[in-house]
Amino acid sequence: QVQLVESGGGLVQAGGSLRLSCAASGRTFSTYYSGWFRQAPGREREFVAGIAWSGGNTYYTDSVKGRFTISRDNAKNTVYLQMNSLKPEDTAVYYCAERRTMMLISASTVDYWGQGTQVTVSS
Repeated sequence: QVQLVESGGGLVQAGGSLRLSCAASGRTFSTYYSGWFRQAPGREREFVAGIAWSGGNTYYTDSVKGRFTISRDNAKNTVYLQMNSLKPEDTAVYYCAERRTMMLISASTVDYWGQGTQVTVSS
């Protein structure tokens, strides 16, 4: 059973930056995708960014392209989300996620979830 633990959320002013981390443990398979989703109050959970197990394939939702960067350090079993030029509309609970073998795109196909970390961007 894979366990994902997020950290790094907080309160930041618009235009600021935050880096989220997701530490994984218990993984027994070798091909997988990791990623980040977010959920704002009253809204559905939405995909933000994904990365392949090798780190060679990264992809983003349009609203964060050019501002957010996903990366991984496999020696530390950790995935990161660097968020720059933050906007109030980025305010949400951010969840780390993982899916075996296939690309992460939809929340309905996620195999493992973290507990979430709150990101609040003030205007």
